[in-house]
Amino acid sequence: MDVSLAGIKHSVFINSLKLLIKLAPSATTPMSFVGAGSAAQLSEHIARLGLKRVMIVTDKPLVELGIVAKAGDVLTAAGVDVTIYDGVLPDPTFELVEMGLLVQRQHQCDGVLAIGGGSAIDTAKTIAAAATNGGNARAMVGYFKAKIQPLPLFAIPTTSGTGSEVTFGAVISDAVSHEKFIVGDSKIVPRAVALDPKLMTGLPQAITAATGMDALTHAVEAYLSTWATPQNDAYAKMAIKMIFEYLPVAYDKGADLHAREQMSIAAYYAGLTINEAVVGNVHAIAHQLGAWYATPHGLANAIVMPEVLRFSKDAVLDKLAELADLIEVGDRSDTPSMKADNFINAIVQLNESFGIGTTLDAIRIPDITAIAVRAVKEGAGYPVPKLMDQQECEQMIRAMCV
Repeated sequence: MDVSLAGIKHSVFINSLKLLIKLAPSATTPMSFVGAGSAAQLSEHIARLGLKRVMIVTDKPLVELGIVAKAGDVLTAAGVDVTIYDGVLPDPTFELVEMGLLVQRQHQCDGVLAIGGGSAIDTAKTIAAAATNGGNARAMVGYFKAKIQPLPLFAIPTTSGTGSEVTFGAVISDAVSHEKFIVGDSKIVPRAVALDPKLMTGLPQAITAATGMDALTHAVEAYLSTWATPQNDAYAKMAIKMIFEYLPVAYDKGADLHAREQMSIAAYYAGLTINEAVVGNVHAIAHQLGAWYATPHGLANAIVMPEVLRFSKDAVLDKLAELADLIEVGDRSDTPSMKADNFINAIVQLNESFGIGTTLDAIRIPDITAIAVRAVKEGAGYPVPKLMDQQECEQMIRAMCV
């Protein structure tokens, strides 16, 4: 396809999508409880709302660690009947959502509380929406498919990365094709959330790093988006500065409550930015690596981000230079091009400090063309500053091969 024609088609699609989102009801920022013990505060809030039967959507490890009980016991003590669905796995599938819907119907739950990372929250979002809109999870795929208000939804994130507790999107996978689908609707934003650092102190270093780099990717891609606004830029810059400052501390000193709390807030800010400015080519490629090789999403984003920023550099030179000044790398007298390189190198160095390299062992050369086809298609659906074509995408993926 001619590059100019691809650019025109992309512009038309993105402008049409922007209009659709603008005309749709805007997402309401959740009521937020922040700090040690905030999970219990959220549970008390849920009970005060008068809900009678709440389903907690989570995974088995969090149940076994006793984290789910911290919220569930408060609800039970307040007279709320609690049902636990702990079938969530990484990259949740439609089948997992359907099993959760079955549990919800069997117990006639009138509210949903997600406890966990992005997988748990995305599963809970889709369950809450499908429960009141025909009970079909796949019917929720796309934008603004929830015609009826979802079940009241609440979230307690146990990682600082996805920002799903504040975004209007959920990602659900097909178990056979491994293709990822977007459920996007302002109605699925949780009504209230708890950012409780005490629930995150036991996170392993690898998960702390990967989820933190996921949040950084959100903030950076939103800042570079063609949909960026001054308000979103402010949130993105706060998130980026906080992540560079506090993620290394949370990684090295996992029990540091202040660092954990600041990372939770940074991920929340980053989530707010992608509600308006969306993500970009980093996610388009990272999603495929997750689909093909089950690469953890944050890890994939961390490895892909420097390659995409180098590719996009000429289109976002001034903004990358601004981010270099923001995190105070290099010299303010450097040229914009040098500053852009300084910021990209700072991300590479951050990755290296966490033991994240520049390559991904899992990538197989025969898969690259097919991965790029899907990545280019997905990237064309985002307000990216620079559209990638098949050859350019393949080059970036090859650069990540061992």
